[in-house]
Amino acid sequence: MATQFRFLSEPKTAAIVGCPFSGGQPKVGVDRGPIHLVEAGLVGQLEGLGWKVKFDGHHQFEEINAASDPPIGILKNPRLVSRVTESIAKVVGGHAAKGELPVTLGGDHSLAMGTISGTLSNYPEACVIWIDAHADINTVESTESGNIHGMPVSFLLGIGSKVEEFSWVKPLLTPERLVYIGLRDVDSGEKKILRENNIKAFSMHDVDKYGIGKVVEMALDHVNPNRDRPIHLSFDVDALDPSVAPSTGTPVRGGLTFREGHYICEAINETGLLVALDLMEVNPSLADEASVHQTVAVGCSLTRAALGETLL
Repeated sequence: MATQFRFLSEPKTAAIVGCPFSGGQPKVGVDRGPIHLVEAGLVGQLEGLGWKVKFDGHHQFEEINAASDPPIGILKNPRLVSRVTESIAKVVGGHAAKGELPVTLGGDHSLAMGTISGTLSNYPEACVIWIDAHADINTVESTESGNIHGMPVSFLLGIGSKVEEFSWVKPLLTPERLVYIGLRDVDSGEKKILRENNIKAFSMHDVDKYGIGKVVEMALDHVNPNRDRPIHLSFDVDALDPSVAPSTGTPVRGGLTFREGHYICEAINETGLLVALDLMEVNPSLADEASVHQTVAVGCSLTRAALGETLL
């Protein structure tokens, strides 16, 4: 029985937003992730699940050279990241306004600043389920690297010092509508931020203790107790164990298994509440060809699971 999506228009339409962008972190290659995912046949795979698929090529981002984009404090590439994420917010918001499901392929996770802003501009009550090894909630004060892919959640929540360059990001997300699954590499400053803001987070310890089925149920009970809020699922492939998804920029041992990652996507699909999906941080330049193929294949299958592929 195909899932009925409460917030999407018929015929159900997935709009693939290809974001070959790497400016939120220093490693080359993550901008090739979306290209590999599409070349692996993702459009046809989603059509095979009964979706009408819109894909009109990857977004081209005008480069701002480093000389004209000096750090703000220690934040690296701030103007580039701001300009790109703001443009993505408009694209995602445009698809959401038409009742389409934006499927954003990254690219680094700083892009979620844009994708989630786009979702919240149309669905102010939406909740965010963030699947990641990392919390990505550093503030201007707490970041040690200045890499903005470790900061998008703080901008969305409006915590930490304001940065004029990112004044377009409205703090529309509230802590009680955010939940994490898969955390296992969290900076000490981020742990403090999570505690102080009473943000619900299920680490790999919780996955081990309760099992993934119970964890997803508890996560949904927290952010979506009446199962009536739209859901934005933001999935960083480094949430998966590196044995499952080796081709990513910041791999951390002890992650989600192949099935645990897929179960999350399947369970979110079953709610019928999904309104946006991000699949981030596939980096085809960071491993051998077999590992790249494996990671891209997993990225495609996670997307299919979120959009309704079932085992039976």
